[in-house]
Amino acid sequence: MAERFFLYDDEESTKTRYVSFMGENQRFDLAIVKTTRHYGKQLILDMQSNRFAIIGQDDLDEPGYLEHVYKLNDEDAEELRSFLQEMM
Repeated sequence: MAERFFLYDDEESTKTRYVSFMGENQRFDLAIVKTTRHYGKQLILDMQSNRFAIIGQDDLDEPGYLEHVYKLNDEDAEELRSFLQEMM
């Protein structure tokens, strides 16, 4: 077997917030990971759908982004967007 070629192999302490809230149509169970690795953006894991994204304010302002990444309808995406804007 060939020697493994690593692009990077770093360890970092992170801060993780677990939050669950009920929207109009669905429950959101999120893990929000703050790290210095992604240019100030946060890793947002939706544990209900097994989807995640690296999100910053610019991503929240992008039309259709949350709908696409988390496979949400407009109403559910707006609830998630509202929550994330409050915490960023």
